[in-house]
Amino acid sequence: MLLKVLLVFTLLIIFVPPVRRFVFYLLVGRQLVKEQRRATERTQPFREGETRVASNPTRKGGSPMKGGEYVDYEEVK
Repeated sequence: MLLKVLLVFTLLIIFVPPVRRFVFYLLVGRQLVKEQRRATERTQPFREGETRVASNPTRKGGSPMKGGEYVDYEEVK
């Protein structure tokens, strides 16, 4: 009797997509949704469409430009 119930339940899960989605949601879905919300909140603390400007502070006592020496450009024909 128990074997028949397990067989019917297994066949329902395998061949009926709505049942399969429901069982997956019960087992894994709620936890996945929670984790996705947490990850989204951590990566997007700003509202959508808001402009963010990251400013880099300049070094004190030196030139704000980094790099090598200035070289004049000569046009070659």
